[in-house]
Amino acid sequence: MNIAAVTACTIGVAHTYIAKEKLTEAAQNRGHTIHVETQGNIGIEEELSPQAIQNADVIILAADISVAKQERFAGKPIVRVSSAVAIKQPEKLIVTIEHKLSQGCAS
Repeated sequence: MNIAAVTACTIGVAHTYIAKEKLTEAAQNRGHTIHVETQGNIGIEEELSPQAIQNADVIILAADISVAKQERFAGKPIVRVSSAVAIKQPEKLIVTIEHKLSQGCAS
């Protein structure tokens, strides 16, 4: 599975980067490709490329605030969770997405 994700928290510091790390680790452990963009006080970092978005089977928005530029994801299955879910239960999140995609739904 190809995953594109955005992580963002209210302050835009610790939880944003921890969520990125946890999602990346969980996805890679399950054999998936993942690209993660962070959004916070300093703006967008490691912005998802159009290619990463186009190739994504699913978009994960692990955010506690509104994610900028969401129009980029039009037509893609989107899973919205809090940054806490991405930090505390990343493996469970990935497994749930795998299951839903195998059934033909992801939102």
